[in-house]
Amino acid sequence: MNLKLISCEIFYREMCAAVARSPNRVDVEFLPKGLHDIGSAEMRATVQETLDKVDGDSYEAVVFGYGLCNNGLHHIESRSLPIVLPRAHDCITLFFGSKEKYLDYFQNNLGVYFKTTGWIERGKTEGDLRQLSIPHAIGMDQSYEELVEQYGEDNAQYIYETLCDTTPHYSKYAYIGMGSAPDARYGEQVRAEAEEKGWEFEWIRGDCSLIQRLIDGDWNEKDFLVVPPGWRVVAKHDEGVVAAEKIG
Repeated sequence: MNLKLISCEIFYREMCAAVARSPNRVDVEFLPKGLHDIGSAEMRATVQETLDKVDGDSYEAVVFGYGLCNNGLHHIESRSLPIVLPRAHDCITLFFGSKEKYLDYFQNNLGVYFKTTGWIERGKTEGDLRQLSIPHAIGMDQSYEELVEQYGEDNAQYIYETLCDTTPHYSKYAYIGMGSAPDARYGEQVRAEAEEKGWEFEWIRGDCSLIQRLIDGDWNEKDFLVVPPGWRVVAKHDEGVVAAEKIG
């Protein structure tokens, strides 16, 4: 098959590895991680615009390296080609290999902050997307030093703890190793951050099978949604996560 992959750059290493192993011919387009930060409506518009530019005569389907992502893919429309996406609420499902594995881990490990190579290398929103992001609009992306300069040390401490520190309910770092890193440097970096914060640390062995099946065209109904032309993605509050709905 000839496929077009539109993916969040969080999966850069994993998607490239999967494409290299796939029997399919896959053209790849990565979108910046910062789309997650600008709100679901704006993210949806950007993803839809990217999808609409795909040449319908060159591919048999478009596959998405995204979960539902806070409804960022809700109402994405398939207009000329089938589109395929994993049944996943967010990217962590793809790193675990299934929504069931992720749910089992989540229910037994509260207060966990996940990290992968993509989140370490590409986790910071920069440039125009930072200016448009919700955290920037309400001042959540400022450093402690920036706040001190603006408000003085006493006020900065209060503002940072109240508004900018996004980790008060976490107590553990989990690094998901996907086998795509050249060595152990990323996991060890997360381990060091955990020690600095006084958090627990766990090195989880990730599972590339869901990503590989997405790229290979192995789309069973349980794990993937295939949306035909003239239909769109809708969010569902059930174990299927997403469904297809006819447009109009």
